[in-house]
Amino acid sequence: MSRGTAVLLLNLGGPATLEEVHPFLLRLFSDPEILRLPLQPVAARLLAAVRAPRVRANYRAIGGGSPLLRITRAQARALEERLRPRGVTAGVHAAMRYGEPSSARALAAARAAGARRAVALPLYPQFSDATTGSSLRDLERARDAAAPDLEILPVRSWADHPAYLDVLARRVGEALEAWPRAERAGVEVIFSAHALPRRMIERGDPYLEETRRTVAGVLQRVGPVSHHLAFQSRSGPVRWLGPGTDQTIRRLAAQGARSLLLVPVSFVSDHIETLYEVDILYRDLARSLGVTTYRRTASLNTDPDFIKALARIVEERLARERGVSRAQADL
Repeated sequence: MSRGTAVLLLNLGGPATLEEVHPFLLRLFSDPEILRLPLQPVAARLLAAVRAPRVRANYRAIGGGSPLLRITRAQARALEERLRPRGVTAGVHAAMRYGEPSSARALAAARAAGARRAVALPLYPQFSDATTGSSLRDLERARDAAAPDLEILPVRSWADHPAYLDVLARRVGEALEAWPRAERAGVEVIFSAHALPRRMIERGDPYLEETRRTVAGVLQRVGPVSHHLAFQSRSGPVRWLGPGTDQTIRRLAAQGARSLLLVPVSFVSDHIETLYEVDILYRDLARSLGVTTYRRTASLNTDPDFIKALARIVEERLARERGVSRAQADL
């Protein structure tokens, strides 16, 4: 690798304090790339005002704010330590779509470290235009405004990258081993993914297909288990992908399931969706319905094998670029 290479870890962001909840929601709901609403500016203000008290209470239940930036920065440090000997000399920097550090600040930090090009690595394994697509466009706008000579090498998806599937499958296997061998056959595994408006899938967004590929890759490694794909974080006046994770828990409990394992399949880091929705909201629902053993797989966060997987994705992206450059030179 040549000198002057950086990596930008793209993530959604989250309110670090309770005071940041309302501004965060307002930025989120104001963006038509995430949620398209009639009279969007007015609807966004109304939705943010209505939802802020409940969302603030949810963040209070997990310690008063999102840990996502802290975890993303820890991932960046670990990834930088692994990649620097391999030629990524301009650092690994976090870039948050709806928070700080913004794409503009991440680019400024990379340029200050000597970057002439940057691998843009979204921390969303499965591509959706609302997440990866939106983050990449935001990064490109910031680059065009402040650093037009900096080359961006985007990673669009790693939903079925073998190293990622290996570490996720290991998490599932470790969680299943917590049950006595004789009880494992009765465990229902729920792969819980972030929901997406159905209209986006109908217009060709590959998120659902890529999520299914991730689940299939994990199951190939884990072996036969009773499993279900469900979708969480569904809110707002639109048609969402289903079934909901809560609906799936209700159905399984009604069928007599007493052991559930939740696998947050589209989240690689702990944040409100894992720490509140899965760990508190769905746990309490399951227990109220008679489920006696409810667990979830540990988030990947800074797992050394996960950092190795991210490093492989970066190295492979740079290798592809070198191949393209050589091919162009031969023309």
